[in-house]
Amino acid sequence: MSQRQVLQVFEQYQRARTQFVQTVAELATRPQNIETLQNAGVMALLRPLLLDVVPNIQQTAALALGRLANYNDDLAEAVVKGDILPQLVYSLAEQNRFYKKAAAFVLRAVGKHSPQLAQAIVDCGALDTLVICLEDFDPGVKEAASWALGYIARHNAELSQAVVDAGAIPLLVLCIQEPEIALRRIAASALSDISKHSPELAQTVVDVGAIAHLAQMILNPDAKLKLSQLIVNAGGVAAVIDCIGSCRGNVRLPGIMMLGYVAAHSENLAMAVIISKGVPQLAVCLLEEPEDHIKAAAAWSLGQIGRHTPEHARAVAVANVLPVLLSLYMASQSSEDLQVKTKKALKNILQKCTYLPALEPLLHEAPPNILKHIVGQFSKVLPHDSKARRLFVTSGGLKKVQEIKAEAGSLLQEYIHTINNCYPEEIVRYYSPGYSEALLERIENYQPVL
Repeated sequence: MSQRQVLQVFEQYQRARTQFVQTVAELATRPQNIETLQNAGVMALLRPLLLDVVPNIQQTAALALGRLANYNDDLAEAVVKGDILPQLVYSLAEQNRFYKKAAAFVLRAVGKHSPQLAQAIVDCGALDTLVICLEDFDPGVKEAASWALGYIARHNAELSQAVVDAGAIPLLVLCIQEPEIALRRIAASALSDISKHSPELAQTVVDVGAIAHLAQMILNPDAKLKLSQLIVNAGGVAAVIDCIGSCRGNVRLPGIMMLGYVAAHSENLAMAVIISKGVPQLAVCLLEEPEDHIKAAAAWSLGQIGRHTPEHARAVAVANVLPVLLSLYMASQSSEDLQVKTKKALKNILQKCTYLPALEPLLHEAPPNILKHIVGQFSKVLPHDSKARRLFVTSGGLKKVQEIKAEAGSLLQEYIHTINNCYPEEIVRYYSPGYSEALLERIENYQPVL
């Protein structure tokens, strides 16, 4: 047999291996093929190909394994029992960027299913190698490693601590400063998965200065809910509020905006801002900042906090924010943007606010387009609260409502009608404009019986 014929045998074998892994990787993308592949012993056949002399075969074998392990915990368990993880970890440190991405995908696919499978990844020494991948020059490798570390950490505090102990956090913080958006989001998500289990783990994220970078990320309108949750989990809200309190001017702006973006996502996140004493600090910004664009940002953030429930609105109202917002809205020297932001914030808060002592002063100052929201809230509360009805009379609120000139058939007129129905007719007449003059006229015209 000639040398050429001998080499042809090896070429045919290589082509067969290449075709096999490529076909298996393709078949593994379809759920209906998974059981057949498993029954055919595909795991045992793929394992030696992870150490193949041809890099492309190694990478494709890892990709196929990852796709299989991703489907269910039985296949992920088969990867562990097949003693495949040590080979992956060994190759992860030695091979090129394509293999590293594929190997990290397998580790992620195995680790996502359960704490036990994630622990198996930790036990085979994968964390140190994944952390090294966070320093790789290729963003795709960093992304794959961040993803795998997050999937391991998300299960429980013990696994999160193992990721922390491997030195992942400082490198993940560097990743959220990279220009690639996908890498930044996945690294931020991994930090969230690490920090969510306990205050101590959250503090490790704060201690390496992650919050400042995350605050910048959240200013993107596309910022995800999970990123906002991470800010809260990591104690970032309190840190940002402290920062706002210790600086002035444009330096405050990212922090002011971040509080608004966090609060906008959900009732719970808005409440986290309230509990961290964010409302009084935003109220200070609204009052003391000379620049309209900073006042506008503070107004917007307060509106995002107060718009969720009556409880949220009350927290904003008791900080005496409403009169300030109204004053800025009505001030002729306010910029157009400030007027738009304060009007929107007032509307957001007023539509939820049922704390009448904070609303009553506005009755005497508000223009008609704001007044209707205030009167609307009184019309919701007064029919069900006798104490509030009494206070509304003694404070002059009922008298003020009678002075409002509402268009026939308007929503404002409907609100006033609802309020008037809460009182006896003679009380409403007594506080109506012109009643005292009519009463005096009756006295003058009254002829006593002698």
